[in-house]
Amino acid sequence: MNEIRPVPPGIDPSVPSVARMYDHYLGGKDNYASDREAAAAVIEASIRTGTDIRVAVRDNRAFLGRTVRALAEAGVRQFIDIGAGLPTQENVHQVALRAAPDARIVYVDNDPIVLVHARALLADNPRTRVIEGDLHDPAAILDDPEVTRHIDFGQPVAVVFCAILQFIPDDAEIAAILETVRGRLASGSHLVISHPFPGEQPDEVFDTVSDVYTRTRSGSFTIRGSKAITSFFAGTELLEPGIVPVQNWRNGDTEPDFTVPSYLGGVGRLI
Repeated sequence: MNEIRPVPPGIDPSVPSVARMYDHYLGGKDNYASDREAAAAVIEASIRTGTDIRVAVRDNRAFLGRTVRALAEAGVRQFIDIGAGLPTQENVHQVALRAAPDARIVYVDNDPIVLVHARALLADNPRTRVIEGDLHDPAAILDDPEVTRHIDFGQPVAVVFCAILQFIPDDAEIAAILETVRGRLASGSHLVISHPFPGEQPDEVFDTVSDVYTRTRSGSFTIRGSKAITSFFAGTELLEPGIVPVQNWRNGDTEPDFTVPSYLGGVGRLI
């Protein structure tokens, strides 16, 4: 059986969850039949666009690891992962603590199953905290007592938004969220962002994907072009190689291909 039991309070297993769907794409087992059915529809739709969401999310996960490692090696010692998802291999704390054993990490999510699993996994790890938080209210995340006790906002912090901003349909709201976060960060802090990108496919090709995600707890999915994704890094200085398909971020010399659907990702430094 692939079902996770028991069902935590407040969870309707008949409603797909983006975190559990993502877990399924990565080959995990912390998901329900509804998640697998929804994920199967997204996988089928993604293959019709000339890509495979399962490959894309693995590339995105590897991008997360490379960015965290690069920042930790560059001296960043504090990380906040917003929309962290279910624990899998090479989580932020695992990568960061290998490079910097004194690093501090906060995971933020609003999915009860994510919170249950992350808290159980990290209960004995003094370098990490797990809090419930809603991306729509970034100030509440940053002001959470667990966060303010663990993170010194007078020192550089890396805030991670990997594969999460697509669930907010309003570009203006995303700009406001990122402005709120930037306003709390010290010089030398960083934003790590990845977001689905259509390549040269027309947006309507992704209508099936959007329809599937409207039935999840998140309720929406918005694919964006490079101009919109670039705007998320306003107020920062992009680290090399800039905003590229995630599989190309500091991963050898392969020439980036912006014609195929992918995640675009980058790291911006606050000056």
